Amino acid sequence: MTTSALKNGLMPSGLVSNLEQVLLRRKVGAATGEGQHKPDKDDSPALSSSSSNSGGAAADLDSSKPIVLVTNADGIESPGLTSLVDALVQLGIYNVHVLAPQSDKSVAGHSVTLRDTVAVTAVDIQGATAYEVSGTPVDCVSLALSGALFSWSKPLLVISGINRGSSCGNHMFYSGVIAGAREALLDGVPSISISLNWKTNESQESDFSGAASVCLPFITAAIRDIEKGIFPKCCLLNLEVPTAPLTNKGFKLTKPSLWRSTLSWNAIPANRNVAASRFLSNQQSLGFQLAQLSRDASAAGAARRFTTQKKNIEVVESVGVAGKSDPNRTVKYFRLELLEKKQEEEDEDLDFRALNNGFVAVTPICLPMHEHEDIRSAASEWISTALHENH
Repeated sequence: MTTSALKNGLMPSGLVSNLEQVLLRRKVGAATGEGQHKPDKDDSPALSSSSSNSGGAAADLDSSKPIVLVTNADGIESPGLTSLVDALVQLGIYNVHVLAPQSDKSVAGHSVTLRDTVAVTAVDIQGATAYEVSGTPVDCVSLALSGALFSWSKPLLVISGINRGSSCGNHMFYSGVIAGAREALLDGVPSISISLNWKTNESQESDFSGAASVCLPFITAAIRDIEKGIFPKCCLLNLEVPTAPLTNKGFKLTKPSLWRSTLSWNAIPANRNVAASRFLSNQQSLGFQLAQLSRDASAAGAARRFTTQKKNIEVVESVGVAGKSDPNRTVKYFRLELLEKKQEEEDEDLDFRALNNGFVAVTPICLPMHEHEDIRSAASEWISTALHENH
């Protein structure tokens, strides 16, 4: 494929430019032998040279320094990520690699991109090797650990954060920042997630720098003990930093609470839903439109195939590519809002209680297979009783 062929294909100019750069890098790599992986003599992790990347993302790799992978959920340009990476780079003792979502994925949970192609673009972050990914936090970590992007697959530590907003309690199930750390744990890599208890009209972006400086000694201690082999292997550690980071009362070991915001769904009139799209960026709006067209086309095609196969079943066809709607089909619109909820739990060792009291809450989060033995025993007893009663 030539660049002239790309230009004549009526493709977006930005995509054409990206493809031209990829083709150019391949030609340079073929001529110089660059990009061919050669194992280091000491088998230490190393990143393939990417000095030809147009983004200039690759920093010099010192094989004597441990590799730390940083991701987040708020997106590559978020101040939390920038503050954390800056703090790590300034120490000068780590090879810092960044793989973060292109856009905000704060409530993506542990979702992955399965049927769409994920784009990875080099970005410039001083002192670090950095890429933005058109996917979720879990995509970022999974890709980094796969060996498909980097020549290494096992960094010493994965850090996910710093998130704008608390991830305490049951919010961990929605949290993209915790999911990034959890994915590393699933792959056997030690991980830490960090969130700042952001308060609207009270917090400011400089608080992220404060949160990074507060967490840095903890991160350093974790890396030291990982190298010694004494860091916990069956859990990730979730750090919740109070609203005023620099006046915190210290680190406190906490337990997961049942805290969560109230999920409030509000009906939106159809005419207001159309107007609401103006609040989206052009790129987001276009993305949603294309996604909707794809879903509608798939649904219409499936309906037609199903009708052909089952003549005796009446099927109402979905809105098609041409935009023809069924007048008998009612479409309703809803918008989700997270509302603050008063917490009834009084245990001072719970994550949100310690956080609200000014402590940096440190909560071990285990994988399901590492649940406490008493929980397993209780479940086992119930299952045995239930099966016995059904026979």
